[in-house]
Amino acid sequence: MNEITRRDEVSLSGAALRGAPWKAAAVGGGAIAAASFGTGLITGGGDLSWALGLGIALFALIASIGAVTKPNEGDRVTRQARQWGLNHPWKFALMPAGMAAVLDYPVQLVFDDAHWLGGLFDAGWHGLLVYVIAGILTTTLKGRALTR
Repeated sequence: MNEITRRDEVSLSGAALRGAPWKAAAVGGGAIAAASFGTGLITGGGDLSWALGLGIALFALIASIGAVTKPNEGDRVTRQARQWGLNHPWKFALMPAGMAAVLDYPVQLVFDDAHWLGGLFDAGWHGLLVYVIAGILTTTLKGRALTR
């Protein structure tokens, strides 16, 4: 009777991400993308699509982990959503993974000259990596949040 639907889970993940450190995520993702591309140019193999994909993945990870690190801050809805994210880390990680894949898909199409299917495959892999890393880190944070 108390089961929530998939739509409710997506809403809870979105509410938890509402309090994410978006500026820090953008700066972190942008810095790693620039550093990756710059290093590639210096070594002779700069790949813009790789650098942008890496930046997008880091952007999603910083936002997702930053959203659940302080479960007791924010308004009531945000606090409850963050607590739900900590209690259901793998369900919560679906939102940042989807966000990373959706943002990465046009990058793969435009900068990698990938066919639509190849771009979908690459963006899906990047989203899967974000899912696994965000799920593991959120699981780790769950243990830390419970001991406080």
